[in-house]
Amino acid sequence: MAGGHSNGYGLAMNDTATLEGLRQELRGWLDANAPKGWRQAYAGMSHAEFAQAQRDWFAKLVEGGYAIPHWPKEWPGGGRSLAEQKVIYEELAAADCPRLLLSFLSTYHAASTLFECGNDEQKARYLPAILKGETWCQGFSEPGAGSDLASLKCKGERVSRPGGDVYVVNGQKVWSTMAQYADKCLLLVRTDNSGVKQAGITFLLMDMNSPGVTVRPINQIQGDQEFCEMFLDNVEIPASELVGEEGKGWAVAQATLSSERGLTLMELSYGMRGALSRIAGLIRQNGLEGDAGILRDFGELIIQVDAACAIADQFLTNRMTGVEGLGDASIVKNCYSRALRAYSLLGLRLGGMAEQYVAPITYGDLNTGNWMADFMNSYAWTIAGGSEEVQRNIIAERMLDMPREPKNWVL
Repeated sequence: MAGGHSNGYGLAMNDTATLEGLRQELRGWLDANAPKGWRQAYAGMSHAEFAQAQRDWFAKLVEGGYAIPHWPKEWPGGGRSLAEQKVIYEELAAADCPRLLLSFLSTYHAASTLFECGNDEQKARYLPAILKGETWCQGFSEPGAGSDLASLKCKGERVSRPGGDVYVVNGQKVWSTMAQYADKCLLLVRTDNSGVKQAGITFLLMDMNSPGVTVRPINQIQGDQEFCEMFLDNVEIPASELVGEEGKGWAVAQATLSSERGLTLMELSYGMRGALSRIAGLIRQNGLEGDAGILRDFGELIIQVDAACAIADQFLTNRMTGVEGLGDASIVKNCYSRALRAYSLLGLRLGGMAEQYVAPITYGDLNTGNWMADFMNSYAWTIAGGSEEVQRNIIAERMLDMPREPKNWVL
């Protein structure tokens, strides 16, 4: 496969010929392998059928070497430069391929956590399994700890057992994406209440088949079941599944959240850029090529998406060169969520009255083609991974050194 020289995480820039070679190679591969008619197929699928279709597409991308370009070079298809990653994401979107919703958290959130904070045994056990289809979910948010994640109360108590120490976990988690299909879970628990709320949090890797784990999908307004709540009743997790040090899981969680707010959004931003062709298609379909207002709005959207891509580029470059700053990922996250809202809104407007009704769908995303569902789902991105308000506070306080928000307001 075409590739450039890199330091293991794709730092080098590629020449134009190399990138064009990769682009043509990928287009040929997609002509032969991209799922045909997947939008119509997904609309009629059960959730279980959807999950299997996602696993099949992920396996095909792994085999082709296009599933994990952001992983280090020792992994199949990894070690791609930033420029090469852009080409891959753009071409997958331009070919109108389904996004990897089921494996997304596994290849980004779980992998980033393991690469940065996992021990050698954990990396050797879990990373190859991800490429074979092992699916991860995230057990962070709780009913009383969403944007204020440090307030989590799910309790983990370390106890001795004949076979070795375990953490006995009790509590509830919510908004766990596709947890009903997950094999493993990135789990935050509280092991100490004596210090500040960010202290005493421990990061564990939980087997979703452990006794005491109950998963309940949450029915959403458009017929979706993307999110779940989890109930953990005396779940025993071996102490060997501890990531980092006990009580210092908050720092590990920042690696996970930084990936969610920055690294994953580079793929999404470039996917949205590739999907701009769908907006152009609607403009042509409706005979609006001469409508100055529509063309102005489309031009503004292109600028907004390009800006989100440029900011995501800078974030990834900063991370690779070791100069990532506090607040960098938050800027990427807010820019992407706003661009996504503008993208789906324009698509909804151009779709006309036919798009105002939402039939039950399997999973909402910017790629469903159901513009009303995409528009509603775009607002979830203003909350997922930390709300816009939380991200603004991070940017203001940690990047701009502005005064911290008062803890208690007096009206």
